[in-house]
Amino acid sequence: MSRPDGTWTTKTDPGGWQTRWNEALARRWLDEGHWRPATLVDTARAAAAAAPDHVLLIEGKERLTRGQAWDQALRLAGYFLDSGLVPGDVVSFQLPNWIEAAVVALAARMTGLIINPIPPIYRESELAYILQDCGSRMIFIPGLFRRHDHRAMLEGLRSALPRLAQVVVVRGESGSRGEPTWESLLARRPVDEARLPQVDPGAVLIAMYTSGTTGRPKGVLHTHFTYDHRVRAMADVWSIGAGDRVFMPSPVTHITGAIWAVDMPWVSGAAAILMDVWSAEEGIDCIRENGCTISGGATPFLQQMLDAAASRPDALASLRLFFCGGTTVSPDLIRRASLAFPDCLFFRCYGSTEMISATLGINDRAQADLGAETDGEIVYPVEIRLVDAVSDEPVADGEEGEILARGPGLFVGYIHGDDNADAFLADGFFRMGDLGRRVHGDYIVITGRKKDIIIRSGENISPKEVEDALSSHPAVAEVAIVAMPSARTGEIGCAFVIPRDGATIDLPEIARFLDGAGLARQKFPEHLVLVDDLPRVPSGKVRKDLLRQQARAIAEHR
Repeated sequence: MSRPDGTWTTKTDPGGWQTRWNEALARRWLDEGHWRPATLVDTARAAAAAAPDHVLLIEGKERLTRGQAWDQALRLAGYFLDSGLVPGDVVSFQLPNWIEAAVVALAARMTGLIINPIPPIYRESELAYILQDCGSRMIFIPGLFRRHDHRAMLEGLRSALPRLAQVVVVRGESGSRGEPTWESLLARRPVDEARLPQVDPGAVLIAMYTSGTTGRPKGVLHTHFTYDHRVRAMADVWSIGAGDRVFMPSPVTHITGAIWAVDMPWVSGAAAILMDVWSAEEGIDCIRENGCTISGGATPFLQQMLDAAASRPDALASLRLFFCGGTTVSPDLIRRASLAFPDCLFFRCYGSTEMISATLGINDRAQADLGAETDGEIVYPVEIRLVDAVSDEPVADGEEGEILARGPGLFVGYIHGDDNADAFLADGFFRMGDLGRRVHGDYIVITGRKKDIIIRSGENISPKEVEDALSSHPAVAEVAIVAMPSARTGEIGCAFVIPRDGATIDLPEIARFLDGAGLARQKFPEHLVLVDDLPRVPSGKVRKDLLRQQARAIAEHR
């Protein structure tokens, strides 16, 4: 007999935020072991004691062992306590893929603080908004990174951020206020662990902001429970262990990079290899030199790595698994990767900042075709429901519907309660914002974003279907299709295409190719823009909101 789901209420977090809570589901997830009555600090303490010399993180020539990371985090935790920070306070970091970010995250956990990662590419507008919105008390920044003076940027913002008490410069000199540098913090004595507070695993662990592709960025709140569950699920399904080495190009300030650089090394024992400035050639060198067995990231990372590795067939020989997600992933890209490197399992998976890894792709070579054709298997305790986008009534298997998700890895709400109002159903299912179909039993295929749908003469067109087809054209390196206003049909498809080196393409060729692929003619894009690159968020996902703005501007001048 199934257990009742109970009712959803709100809980006040130590930081003062109202988080979503369901006592019946919480008890179920604890009883079934999906939630653990512990935090990463407990895992790290035991791991550091058991094997202090085991390498945790690698960045260039630098190595950080478990013992060193634990010691540094204790020193930093003492600084947090001596600065008057208390559980529920927010500590931000706007750091590249540097090992210091993992130390900050562990020290924050030790003291019950809320971690707020901010991408290093953000400038005054985005940075000021996020720091003010979450009430950050302290931020860790690089002094100078990629020719941008982060220290000067923060100096200019301080007067508008009264709650921001401290700015700590990592790999650089302190600012005019004489605040500590990273080196001075590590020169402190490690804090006595008896001073560390007891941290409730149900308290908020992280406030991570969405990329703002559909409006203002929203602060996503995860607890120790929800975050830890998905890390362990990935380690278990993909059999990740101490013998693995993970190359992680995704930013540590993005949900994927944060999990794999900060948590996975402690949870699984696998060392993580970090790169602060992405380069496909240098990434391949990192994989080869460190014998990396696992990697993953958004489409651009895989696309560029495959192109760079074409003349180096042994370059990715050590890889056994590569997961791809975070943006549109074409079946052709996965098939091409699998053909080029047959010893590595390439596959698509699906998730978001709010619902981390809603699917975990595949884990067996027998499922290789499904790894290319679908976005992964729905595995309990994750629940996925597909509903009519208007009525919320369930749709039949194989039919397109709006994707709703629930499970022990789902976030506990946005920072602002009014953002939750339309995001959840009464039974706790979250609107992912995507459209998809359930196929082959429990596999899901993402067909597009709900907001990306093109309505041409009253017919709904999913851009992803057309993008997937066009991505296999030999002249197309990458494509993104958005709606463009049309006086004749309401909307038409506008294709932004990055051509391959030395190639070109035009609308008649696109029509010929899509016709050969068997697509209905009303789905063909009717305007083409050739570009050198596409606007992206730090994780690599395409900013379709900006492309829609560009398409509207083009339509106004046609």
